[in-house]
Amino acid sequence: MTSNPIYCAIDTLDIPKAAELARAVAPYVGGLKLGMEFFYRNGVFGYGALAEIGLPIFLDLKLHDIPNTVAHGLTALMPLRPAIVNIHIVGGRDMMQAARAAIDAADSQTQLIGVSVLTSLNNMDLADIGVERSTEEQVVALASLAQSCGLDGIVCSAHEITAIRDRLGADFKLIVPGIRPAGSAVADQKRVMTPSQAVAAGADILVIGRPITQQLDPAAAAAAIAAELGL
Repeated sequence: MTSNPIYCAIDTLDIPKAAELARAVAPYVGGLKLGMEFFYRNGVFGYGALAEIGLPIFLDLKLHDIPNTVAHGLTALMPLRPAIVNIHIVGGRDMMQAARAAIDAADSQTQLIGVSVLTSLNNMDLADIGVERSTEEQVVALASLAQSCGLDGIVCSAHEITAIRDRLGADFKLIVPGIRPAGSAVADQKRVMTPSQAVAAGADILVIGRPITQQLDPAAAAAAIAAELGL
């Protein structure tokens, strides 16, 4: 982990383009986020090509299955030595505890993070799937459950940071997607905040993709966000 909270989401499937992008933004970010699209297409070989750049990697695969399957999946991933991996909290207590045990058994320093409520969802979306709590109430409840199962932190939107900090303290890691610099398009995100607002609220890591990667000069976009944060 680094003191720079910006993790750039690499959203191209092409390994050479992904590596070129990662090298361009490397001076201005603290890590890279590789999602399921990249990993499903390119696997261990693609991961290795990005790992060679030397930045910490958040392997964003959002594992969600029965406890045994998730535990074995994480065991298979541990030789890659990602800085962060994540699982869905709604997989339940047994699944999270099995995931924690798998990482501990591998003697890994990988941080285990729980996905709470996707930043593409709002109160109406939760109601559609039978969740009566508000997004904030649901995220805080899931965060508390994740902490009790030994997870290192959660993925949440910036809008839930204060409530989580009040409930769970300063040491629980908060990884925040849905970050949009002022003037950026919101796109499919519904619970967003600017980088400086999110850091001021208490975010540990900012996951930023399109506001960097879809700009004509991604390095300049990353540099501008770093400058906004005083880095």
